[in-house]
Amino acid sequence: MEADKVKESIKKAARELFRRYGYKKTSVNEIARKAKIAKATIYKYFDSKELVLHAILMDYIRESVADLLSKYSKQADLETYLGNTILRVSRLTYTICNEFLGWDFIRESANTQEYLRTLSDDLEFLLISSFINNAEIGEAVKPEKLTFLIKASKNIVFSFAFTSVSEADVRKNFVSFQKEILPYLVKATVD
Repeated sequence: MEADKVKESIKKAARELFRRYGYKKTSVNEIARKAKIAKATIYKYFDSKELVLHAILMDYIRESVADLLSKYSKQADLETYLGNTILRVSRLTYTICNEFLGWDFIRESANTQEYLRTLSDDLEFLLISSFINNAEIGEAVKPEKLTFLIKASKNIVFSFAFTSVSEADVRKNFVSFQKEILPYLVKATVD
């Protein structure tokens, strides 16, 4: 097997297991078994289970962000587009936490919280660079304002994972963010 095919096989197996059982309950042995490779092969390509997760999530995020940004055109209302894009990215964050990690594990594990901070920083960097490098958006909004919108939104959304007691609370916080906070952040960005 080529190196890229092996890595993809590992990520595919891990993605299925993380979604089915959660990150915490999935072992490297199970990933190896599902990928039909030796456990040592996983460590040849990834130093830890956490790095397998990171690779999966970054692939997912990159694809999703590229898709979201490709939908912008100058005919669209920039304020609406930015609000909808930030909201979709926030939902993407929710999906990551809900499907791959699990809310209880996020709140209970200091390692997971540290990992989420790293992931949120990577997401922030990806979004900022993607927005600024998008010629139409980069021309319409100053980089520092885009940076403000993304940083503020990211910090608010990721705080949900650490402060909410239940999944229902997380959803309620997202609705509040969408209706009561995001419109003001976007308005400050576009004005």
